Amino acid sequence: MDKRFLNIFGLTEEQALDIIATPLEQLEDPTARYVAASHLMNFPTERSIEALIGVVRSSDSDLYNRIARRKAIESLGRLQSSEALPVIRECLADEDCYTVETAVWAIGEIGTQDETILEEIAQLLKRDGQNYRVIIQTLAKFNYKPALARIQPFTEDASEPIASAAISAIARLTGDSTLMSRVVEFLQHESVNARRGCIQDLIDAQYCEAIPQISRCPVSVVFRLRGIRTLAASGIQAGKLEFESIEPDLDRVILDRPYDIDLVHEYDRTPTLEFAVQELYHTDFGRCYLASRTLLDLYAEEAPKALLKTWEQEAHNDYGAHYHVLKLLGWLKYAPAYDLLVESLQNTAPQFQKSRAAAAIALGNLGDDRAIPLLQEALDSKIFMLQYASLLALQQIGDDKCWEQLANDPNVLIRSKAMGAKASAK
Repeated sequence: MDKRFLNIFGLTEEQALDIIATPLEQLEDPTARYVAASHLMNFPTERSIEALIGVVRSSDSDLYNRIARRKAIESLGRLQSSEALPVIRECLADEDCYTVETAVWAIGEIGTQDETILEEIAQLLKRDGQNYRVIIQTLAKFNYKPALARIQPFTEDASEPIASAAISAIARLTGDSTLMSRVVEFLQHESVNARRGCIQDLIDAQYCEAIPQISRCPVSVVFRLRGIRTLAASGIQAGKLEFESIEPDLDRVILDRPYDIDLVHEYDRTPTLEFAVQELYHTDFGRCYLASRTLLDLYAEEAPKALLKTWEQEAHNDYGAHYHVLKLLGWLKYAPAYDLLVESLQNTAPQFQKSRAAAAIALGNLGDDRAIPLLQEALDSKIFMLQYASLLALQQIGDDKCWEQLANDPNVLIRSKAMGAKASAK
C-alpha cells in the first residue's frame, strides 16, 4: 500500500491518543476524534491499537462518534490488527450499513481462517441495504466457495459495480473466466465509478487479457497504471506474459495522450475555450481528456495563455487540473513553460506525485537539453511512474545512456524497460 498520503494531519501519536481519550463534548472540533482515529493507523503500537479498539467498543450513537468508530475500524484494518478481530466481528451485526461495510473490509485486510466469520459475512448478502460489492470482494478474497451460489445472482445486478464484483468473484472461485468480457465492457461505462471499480475487479481475477483495454480506459492514470502494473507483474511471474507484449500499453498509460483514450463523453456543441479549460477540473477524468483533445484540436494558439491563467488562479493547487495543464503545455510545445515544468518535476508534495511524471513527459516534448540532468536525477526516484516517465522523456530528448541508471532496478518492469532502451540505443 502507498503510504505517502497517510500521515497528513501533523499529529504525534501522543496527541492523537489524547484526542481519542477526550470526551466528545469537551472537544472544540467534533471531527477531531475521526482525525485522531485516522492518524493512529500510522502507529502500529499496542497503545494505539487498544485506543482504537476502545473507540470501536463505544456505544455512543452521536453522529460524530459513529464516524470516528468507522474510521477506527478502518485504521485497525490497515494495521492488520488480529487482536481487534473479535470486536470488529461484532460490528457485522451493527444497524449502520456503513459500519458493517467497513467491518467487512477490515476483516478482509486482517485475514481469518475462521469459516464461521466468513459465513456471517456471506449471510449479509441476504440483508437489505448493504454494500454487496465489498461483501462479495471479501468472500472471494478468502476463497469462500460456500458463498458461490449466493454470489451468482449478483452477476445480473442493476448496479454495475456490484455485477462487476460478482462476475470477478465467480471467476476467482471457479476458475471460469467466461463472463469476464462483461467486466471489460464496463471500462467504457458512462459512470466513472463503474469504470474505476471494474479495473479492481480485473486485477482481482488476474485477467491479464484486459491490459490493452485498461490502458485506453477514460479514468485517471493512477487507476489504469495500478491495473496494468499489477496484472503485468502477476502475468510475467506466472509465465503468461512477456514484457514486450505489454510494453506498448504501459508506454501508452505513462505518456497519457488524450488521443490514446477511448472516450465515453462527447459535446453536443463546440465548447468555448473557457469551458474546455474549466473541464480540466472535472472529477471524471473522461471529461478532462475530452477537454484536452478539444484544446489541442481547436485552441492550440490560444490555449497556452489560458492554461497559464488558470494555473495562477486555481490549477496550481488542484491536483487534477495541475496534472492536465502540465501535460497540455508539453503537447503544445510551449517553451516558456520550461521553468514551471521543472518546478513541478521537483515538487515532492504527496498530492502532486503524478504531476511529476506529467512534467517529465512534458519536458521530453519540449526537447530542451537543459532538462537532461534533471530527468536523470528523477530516474533515482522510488516512484515507478516518475522513473518510467523520465526514461521515456530522456529517450525522446536523445539521451542514449539513460538506461544505465535503471539496468539493475529491483522492479521488473522498470528493469525491462531500461534494457529495451539499451537495445534501441545501439
